[in-house]
Amino acid sequence: MDDAAARLRSVVLRLSRKLNASAVIGGLAPAQASVLSVISARGPLSVSALTQFEGLNPTMVSRIVGKLDRAGFIRRVPNPDDLRSVNLEITEAGDTLQARIRSERDRILQDCVDRMSASDLAKVQDVLPLLEQLAAELDGVVLKSRP
Repeated sequence: MDDAAARLRSVVLRLSRKLNASAVIGGLAPAQASVLSVISARGPLSVSALTQFEGLNPTMVSRIVGKLDRAGFIRRVPNPDDLRSVNLEITEAGDTLQARIRSERDRILQDCVDRMSASDLAKVQDVLPLLEQLAAELDGVVLKSRP
């Protein structure tokens, strides 16, 4: 693997782990907070679409969806295109919790950004469009394990 790609992967994983720890606000595990976030941003969506976005196996997604549904953070609604299936959408309680988690994550990052020099902050701002483009490209990639 190219050194730049390996370093980028490492940094993204470290940032993700640190920010995922902030999900404890609502008593959610990181995977639950991630699923809630996807449903909030992209919902309503099917369980199979959620499985693809999260890159988790369907059994794990079903368990997470069940827990979030029982907690009242999401609800299952009939899929208007296929009445045999359901879509998942966020509830008001889920939206409130998602906003709290997002706010805490923003606060954590803002604290770090506030300690940066003006020159380092400018560098981060310069690279953000490239990282956003990379994230958009990854949205279209189906991650598969290689032999």
